[in-house]
Amino acid sequence: MKLRFTTTARSEFLAAIEYIQRENPKAASDYFHRANQSLERLRQFPNSGRSLPEFPDLPHREVIVPPYRFIYRVIGESVWMITVWHGARLLTPPE
Repeated sequence: MKLRFTTTARSEFLAAIEYIQRENPKAASDYFHRANQSLERLRQFPNSGRSLPEFPDLPHREVIVPPYRFIYRVIGESVWMITVWHGARLLTPPE
């Protein structure tokens, strides 16, 4: 499986890292590595994330790396990160 990010998801992830980095560069680096490690397991286990509780009928799933939710969808041989959402925000339906 390939792990891919939509343009929007990549921008959201990088914005989250930049936000953390402004306050604590070490924490930003740690979070980046922790998130990547959690997402890498999707290459072998693409359905290991949970269904979205707000939208259980959608084919999207999520991996939570607090405080962010990584919303993804498996399409063919790829795991597509659709959005990176702060857990304190209400989730809107993914596209």
